[in-house]
Amino acid sequence: MRVLVLGGDGYLGWPTALHLSDCGHETAVLDNFARRKYDEELGVQSLVAIEDLETRVAAWEEVSGKKMPAYVGDLLDADFVYDTLREFQPDAVVHFGEQRAAPYSMIDREHAVYTQHNNVIGTLNLLYAIQEINPEIHLVKLGTMGEYGTPNIDIEEGWLEVEHNGRKDRMLYPKKPGSFYHLSKVHDSHNMEFACRIWGMRATDLNQGIVYGQQTPQTVRDPRLVTRFDYDAVFGTVLNRFVIQAVLGQPLTVYGTGGQTRGMLDIRDTVECVRLAVEHPADRGEFRVFNQMTESFSVKQLAELVSECFPGPVQIDHLENPRVEQPEHYYNVKHTGLVELGLKPHLLSDTLIESMFPIVEDNKHRVDIEKMLPTVRWKNPKN
Repeated sequence: MRVLVLGGDGYLGWPTALHLSDCGHETAVLDNFARRKYDEELGVQSLVAIEDLETRVAAWEEVSGKKMPAYVGDLLDADFVYDTLREFQPDAVVHFGEQRAAPYSMIDREHAVYTQHNNVIGTLNLLYAIQEINPEIHLVKLGTMGEYGTPNIDIEEGWLEVEHNGRKDRMLYPKKPGSFYHLSKVHDSHNMEFACRIWGMRATDLNQGIVYGQQTPQTVRDPRLVTRFDYDAVFGTVLNRFVIQAVLGQPLTVYGTGGQTRGMLDIRDTVECVRLAVEHPADRGEFRVFNQMTESFSVKQLAELVSECFPGPVQIDHLENPRVEQPEHYYNVKHTGLVELGLKPHLLSDTLIESMFPIVEDNKHRVDIEKMLPTVRWKNPKN
């Protein structure tokens, strides 16, 4: 198949493109390098140094013998989107091309507006381009488990069967996002479902949990192919922060009680989930949702797991939570769709020992400790 990966220079987009190419698909990448610009804005850098896209693409051709066309442009530029689809003629489009950090969207009004405009309008441009150029194209889009929030009922895979006053219906699962970023993903999901229902498009929404890990079978084949490892308080994950703190001999900083529970998965499972979705497309008119996660942990459990796996003493401290979220909550997520397609999950405990601790140890000289401290608060500082 011909697959176009949007956001193909990013943390997940790049290894996904390599995985699809390695599995025999004719793959191209598209990016506007906004993620690299966020680093410049925030004064941070990936823990692991990454090459520019031109070098990456050339290295992949050298290693694999496979070409990977690269398109540089912005999804907000509708003409660019249309021209790219016409030129590459994809069978599937994998959409990672959005601002992806909840804290970034909560910095202030400007960042909230940017996130919603960038994400929602870019996806709308893409939906129109697919519909007008080739409605057979299968859109595989990265959503987020954060769309659901933390409801006090089981989280189904995108849809909910409802009985009310003696009548039944099937509707999109109610959403209760916790940031303007997550809210932009809810808008995307609604727009995609509308396009499938009204235009007969085919789309798969991958509501993904928190991804950990930095290595895939493809990225380890050459140092020029590595992907990002974010650890700062805006774009980094809590697990990456804990691993770095353990390696540096610092206390693991848990926000609040640590009872916040989230779904998680290994980066190798992420790229495989996308492959499975691409190779088993949704039907015309179908808006299909997969909850893309393999395990769930509370923040406290993550800290305890890092402490257990790390070969040395680890202290756990608790900080005031800068976010507005339930400190303790019910969390039971249905995630059978991708397993039924053949996903064989990796376990976090194995990945910590096999790769995450060694990667941090090799790159600990690049850590800026101050950048791990929380600076963005959810509540309006004027209140």
